[in-house]
Amino acid sequence: MILATSIVLIITSLLLIVLVLLHKGKGGGLSDMFGGGISSSLGGSSVVERNLDRLTIATGVIWFAAIVVLGFLYKAKGL
Repeated sequence: MILATSIVLIITSLLLIVLVLLHKGKGGGLSDMFGGGISSSLGGSSVVERNLDRLTIATGVIWFAAIVVLGFLYKAKGL
């Protein structure tokens, strides 16, 4: 169980890093490198940004839950 939770934590950590870097910032960031700057002038970019926000929040919640579960598992095991 500890191994599975650790794997979920690692995957969500990496995914969270990528998702945060894809957000449009004041300077553009990585989202401009992958074509985000071109699509920001189009009308549908707000929908994409909202979906990216939702995905980032959901990933953050899963990441936080994995940390809490891992803490409980280690505490129960006595480590």
